[in-house]
Amino acid sequence: MLKAYKYRIYPNKKQQELIQKTFGCCRFVYNQILFYKIYKYKNENISLSKIDCNNYCNQVLKKKYEWLKEVDKYSLTNAIYNIDSAYHKFFKEHTGYPKFKSKHDNRKSYKTNFSNNNIEVSFEKNKIKLPKLKWLKAKVHREFEGIIKSATISQIPSEKYFVSILVETEHIPMKVITGTIGIDLGIKDLIITSEGKKYDNKKLIKKYEEKLAKEQRKLSHKVKGSKNWNKQRIKVARIHEKISNTRNDYLHKISHQLVSENQVIVTEDLAVNNMVKNHYLAKVISDCGWYKLTRQLQYKSDWNDRQYIKIGRFTKSSQLCNVCGYTNTETKNLAVREWICPQCGTFHDRDINAAINILNEGLRLLNVT
Repeated sequence: MLKAYKYRIYPNKKQQELIQKTFGCCRFVYNQILFYKIYKYKNENISLSKIDCNNYCNQVLKKKYEWLKEVDKYSLTNAIYNIDSAYHKFFKEHTGYPKFKSKHDNRKSYKTNFSNNNIEVSFEKNKIKLPKLKWLKAKVHREFEGIIKSATISQIPSEKYFVSILVETEHIPMKVITGTIGIDLGIKDLIITSEGKKYDNKKLIKKYEEKLAKEQRKLSHKVKGSKNWNKQRIKVARIHEKISNTRNDYLHKISHQLVSENQVIVTEDLAVNNMVKNHYLAKVISDCGWYKLTRQLQYKSDWNDRQYIKIGRFTKSSQLCNVCGYTNTETKNLAVREWICPQCGTFHDRDINAAINILNEGLRLLNVT
């Protein structure tokens, strides 16, 4: 299977210059090819393939702009293939039409392919070898065994550099177990399980809100584009980075534990994009990271031969008594956190009851299929 290993790299000044030049060349080629494809289709009704576009880059663009030859050739080829992929998604998946890239984007990356040992990782020396850049200092905190396929070099808004090494490796799945669990995703508590366990919502945006607002006010007083403005922009970016890293770490720990302890995992299929349209709850819902958590549960379950099930988003998980099936419409009011079933007399915690109903519905779907 293919797995990516991400490491932070520390390029020197010359290497930084070459990386920035590669970012710029990839952006330039991307925009030129996009313009060329649009022109050909509108004026000559010709739809160009990625091979046609790559030939145009090699035969026309590189002759006209010789500085394109200074950077890694695979990075330019992959930029062209990205255009082709964007067009396929537009026509098949009805995503947005491909847009021209801006040099003002603070998130930059390019991809290069493995060929003739041009990508190597030295675990002993904490160094990584990349095409054109040669050996770079890196923090190689995880070792791997397998065949290197490609590498993606990126720079985030805080101006840190990273490389993601794609490796074809063997994955040994976890042992098959018998545990089953239903999960109710919430705001007060991030996760409530059918076993009654609750995971805290860290509310990271609220935690860093004042500090972030203070640094953003300072940024607004700087002259845009100046050195002081850029220094302050990095400070703001590092706070956002801290929030994102802390959230991701917490979600990875939760998803790993759930996948390790259960063979069947059931959650709701939430329409997060619709839920954030409520401006009273948009910030707290975005802060939860529900999409990231369910995505992690999905791919970690696939890796380890677990069954991850999403039940329908219109299932009445909070309204049904998990013992007798009585429907309590009063629970549509989110203020109702506990209730007693008038039919069987069972006391219910709203969220735990919902998690049990989610598990029952998931097991029912599993038996049907």
